[in-house]
Amino acid sequence: MNTLEAICQRLRGDFELRNEARERVLTLSREVVRTSANAIRHEHRGEGDAARALLADAGRAVREMRESAAAYGDVLYAGYVHDAQKEFAEAACTIALIEGDLLPEPEDLGVEPRAYLNGLGEAVGELRRHILDRIRAGEILEAERELQIADDVYYNLVVFDYPEALTGGLRRTVDAMRGVLERTRGDVTNALRQLRLERALDAAMQAVSPANATDDDLHE
Repeated sequence: MNTLEAICQRLRGDFELRNEARERVLTLSREVVRTSANAIRHEHRGEGDAARALLADAGRAVREMRESAAAYGDVLYAGYVHDAQKEFAEAACTIALIEGDLLPEPEDLGVEPRAYLNGLGEAVGELRRHILDRIRAGEILEAERELQIADDVYYNLVVFDYPEALTGGLRRTVDAMRGVLERTRGDVTNALRQLRLERALDAAMQAVSPANATDDDLHE
């Protein structure tokens, strides 16, 4: 019995440490999700400095989360850890895509590959929002360029044809991306048609304006 009690006491100590790590990581994961969402919100508002500052805060929380869970695989690979890493990757990729910067590497972000890929895929939805803002501002050609970037992301992710257990549900993310891109392509196409029509009307107005008319035209 003494041996049994010693075994159980030792195991209780291990569970105490594991539970403390879990609670700490769970708190940090919520912080990462919240801070990443705020970083995206500031980026959409054109507040790039604030967005990058929040992204840095989220990055520190991600590193602390991984360090706290490093000794406990069941905590490190828990669903809430994956979700937090995905949200952080989405924020980092969204800011890079909107700013026109190089995409960050997953190793630089300290996130698992499947979290990175899913975050990158979801960043396309945020890029759609920015494209619509471009269209509303009359920046149609810039919107078209960003649509091409979104297409490039899609065609690079669609080739990851592996079991869902390995990719963390990437197929569902890619399927959602397809719908986002189809709607965005329709919006950009309509905006381009409107732009061409406006330019054609402007050209026609210039052609018949008094400044372009000849003296004979003016006396007729």
